[in-house]
Amino acid sequence: MRVGLITGDPGHPVLAATAALLAEQGHEVAVVAPDGPVGELADVYLLKTHNSQALDLAGELERRGVPVVNSAATTRLCQDRVRMADLARAAGLPFAETVDAGPLGGLADPAYPFVVKSRHSRRHDLVARVDGPERLRALAERWSEEPVVTQPFVPGTGWDQKLWVVDGQVFAARRRSELATVSGESGRAEDWEPPAARAALALRVGEVFGLDVYGVDLLDGPAEPVIVDVNAFPGIRGRHGAPEALAALALRVAAVGAGAGA
Repeated sequence: MRVGLITGDPGHPVLAATAALLAEQGHEVAVVAPDGPVGELADVYLLKTHNSQALDLAGELERRGVPVVNSAATTRLCQDRVRMADLARAAGLPFAETVDAGPLGGLADPAYPFVVKSRHSRRHDLVARVDGPERLRALAERWSEEPVVTQPFVPGTGWDQKLWVVDGQVFAARRRSELATVSGESGRAEDWEPPAARAALALRVGEVFGLDVYGVDLLDGPAEPVIVDVNAFPGIRGRHGAPEALAALALRVAAVGAGAGA
């Protein structure tokens, strides 16, 4: 099989490990830059980069009959936090109340504390806890024209619960929340085995969104876990077995696509 990687960073740990596994099994791996030539078509493409050029490329490959994981349409959906929340809540998922607040500079009379995020998910986007007017003014000085959403601040336990799914296999870790202001521990991660109900919730997200490779960010709410974000094809760094799962997924999707075209 020929597997294409749509990425600007082929050295990313999970991609590099997946490519090495595929090569060891005798498959060809081709790296495709989002703004570069495609060359010979692959049997399947893994869409790791999510900028507009990569999404346009993925859409064109799909129109040419080549499967892409995840699809361009589902990846675009996960970049819009308003659409994401609307779909999740309509499906009965416990997604945080998410309000389209327009440009950050026009946000008035919010209920503190709250979390503000860029409406459009991307690298280095805005995600911040806002405890009062001074913090809001400081953020607005830098992000005044940024379209944002707001979510209620969920104190939880101070840990973000990160669940990643690759073709139905759930991987997980807990990370000290950058929004919980735990002194000296922000970002610290540890291995974590999610309860069966939370793993099942992560799998349900994939069914609702039509995703094969994705991440779900959970917090402990007062009565139930709260989903605060869904990410198409996240990094999944340091998770034992993730490259193997990703390589197997690529080959399975490629084989299905080859069978459909036969």
